[in-house]
Amino acid sequence: MRYYLSLLLVCCLFPVCLMAQGVQYGKLSPMLRRMARQQVAASRLSEATSQPSPLTSHPSSVCAFVKVAEGGEDILRDSGCRILTQVGDICIADIPLTMIGSLSLDSRILRIEANSPLTSRSSPLTPQTDSVAWHINALPVYEGQNLPQAYTGRGIVMGVMDIGFDLTHPNFYSRDTIEYRIKRFWDMLSADTVGSQLYVGRDYVGRDELLAVAHARDGLEQSHGTHTLGIAAGSGYDSPFRGLAPESDICLVANAVTADTAFIDSTDYEKYTFATDALGFKYIFDYAERVGKPCVINFSEGSQQDFWGYDILYYEMLSRLTGPGRIIVSAAGNYGNDRTWFRKERGTLSMGSFLQASRPSAMFTFKADADYDLRFVAYGNKANDTLIVSMSHVMQQPDSVLNIEWSDLNLLFEGYPCCYVPGEICCDLSLTGKSNIGLSPRLSMEVVGNDAVVEAYRVSGHFVGNPLNPSLNAGEKTHSVLSPASAPNVICVGSTFYRAGVINYLGQWQQASISPYGKRQIHSSVGPTFDGRVKPDVMAPGMNIISSYSSFYLENHPDAGDIGWDVGHFQFNDRTYAWNAMTGTSMASPAVAGAIALWLQAKPDLTPEDILDVFQHTCRHNDETLTYPNNYYGYGEIDVYHGLLYLLEANCIEGVSTNQTKARVSVRNGCLCVEMGQAGNVATLRLFSLSGRQIMSTTLPDGLSSHTISLPRLPQGVYVVQIDGPATISGSTLVRL
Repeated sequence: MRYYLSLLLVCCLFPVCLMAQGVQYGKLSPMLRRMARQQVAASRLSEATSQPSPLTSHPSSVCAFVKVAEGGEDILRDSGCRILTQVGDICIADIPLTMIGSLSLDSRILRIEANSPLTSRSSPLTPQTDSVAWHINALPVYEGQNLPQAYTGRGIVMGVMDIGFDLTHPNFYSRDTIEYRIKRFWDMLSADTVGSQLYVGRDYVGRDELLAVAHARDGLEQSHGTHTLGIAAGSGYDSPFRGLAPESDICLVANAVTADTAFIDSTDYEKYTFATDALGFKYIFDYAERVGKPCVINFSEGSQQDFWGYDILYYEMLSRLTGPGRIIVSAAGNYGNDRTWFRKERGTLSMGSFLQASRPSAMFTFKADADYDLRFVAYGNKANDTLIVSMSHVMQQPDSVLNIEWSDLNLLFEGYPCCYVPGEICCDLSLTGKSNIGLSPRLSMEVVGNDAVVEAYRVSGHFVGNPLNPSLNAGEKTHSVLSPASAPNVICVGSTFYRAGVINYLGQWQQASISPYGKRQIHSSVGPTFDGRVKPDVMAPGMNIISSYSSFYLENHPDAGDIGWDVGHFQFNDRTYAWNAMTGTSMASPAVAGAIALWLQAKPDLTPEDILDVFQHTCRHNDETLTYPNNYYGYGEIDVYHGLLYLLEANCIEGVSTNQTKARVSVRNGCLCVEMGQAGNVATLRLFSLSGRQIMSTTLPDGLSSHTISLPRLPQGVYVVQIDGPATISGSTLVRL
């Protein structure tokens, strides 16, 4: 059987590596293979008809990753490619489609990779919020976070790449609205490109220019970025809805997602790929480097992982962009309540499920180490229709592609070698029909083959059970983390649940879906990754979070359903703005990004590995039945304050609690001001330096709700305040003198 599988692998690779019409397909990712085949077909047509082909007479281009050997940059330039950036041996280049084939033949070009979220069947790039029906209030939004007063993100660049930015929202000023905190903005969708030096769109710099632009090009139709930015870095303006790093500088990129196709000429779709997103990350990091500040970027978007290898160079590029003082945080996704995967073991004859989708298309991927069959049954009114497809038959087809019309369905099988495990074969199954898949007729799919280990992955559609055949009920809620959160050097964030309802600005109560209090929100995606790594890395509150919402979206969609989840409307500079409740890992991710901004303020050279170390030693374990890290919670729920203590090594000071005091401690006019909230019993306050030296100790008398303590003359820096007394105030906090 191993020999047979090797033959299958050769059959799969042979048409890929064949240098037909000047193309070495093995170096190209699938989207580029399709483009190259189109060019070959156009060339053949031109030769047969002696007429110029439309493809060759009007060449377009694609933004792609290119891994090069020594001298590879020269062949790119000589081939008419524009190198947009280069990090090590990986370039991001604008490549004429007519040159893909010849580039693949050059030994200095090792791999070319591109995938477009605008055109991909398997990897649409979408903002990671859940259904608006789950958006509820969380008053106060960051309960339990209670930020240490010594850290506000000042001196840190908070980057956000997202969609639907309202640049005028007062949440992005300082709290007193004197300072405008957005420093730079690249709108990849902007049509105002005259004089722009950027690959797509243009950027805007400075308060006057940014406020004149007012919103991202898609800001009338989207508001996602306004919300996530508010969670990461909003000042709160005149509200309790303050972001985690309210005094950080802000640098933004508005990228393109599947919902943005209306703003892009179809001939330019291939300019908006994951390589273009990588340019966005680099744009923000480059700005931070120019101003000499650490930087953390939030990216609350994602697409499906795959076995084609679409993300090989993408992940390599992200690993090179990140490092000391350069962190990327991304949302895990919201597919944790879907059955997304099952595994048929060797020695088990068959395993399967019914297939269903809320649209006339669906897609599933299979990975196996030996030959197997797929058996489909369409359950009709009178008789069942059965189709059996052998994977060996698929692999023997030209380019390992088989198209079958059956029972009012089109089934497209595409076979290819697994990019992670040599010797394993993958197959993508695309289903299209006249109506929603699996409703009429009901449709089951069964993996059959005693000798094979077969894993089935849902890309779109669902694995479901049905009484028509109760034995076909396979499917586990796992392997659902999205890319690039699945990348090794990207911090992947899942969502926890704390709120179950909202009273909106109209005074109406709306009930939302409920998860166990303090536990993983049921829709938060879970690991492992497709190559077997643990993800997510960390959790944060993401259920029913209140943040800023776009005034332009509100103005353009006054009757939209999500406006019903606004918890407040207010006026600023003659415009109506909103605070809106939203739910999803999109909301958890910027909370973690904001927390990391605080940590960077304490330790500016933190790396992604350092961040994981903080998680390992300080995260809360909300489910004690599990071992950590795990594929549900990662290292656990982030603890901002405990993380700061760990980074500053204050957690090692004898007598200092790792629990933060609920008393409000601030520094004014050389004095410590302690507000208890209510009159309390006798307590003791001690002040420590970060070296562990106790500087002072004093008694806080009972019967008072606030205290003012004179401080000795001390050097500027961060100090630890420890309060021992009633449980309501006992604990520590950090202050900056």
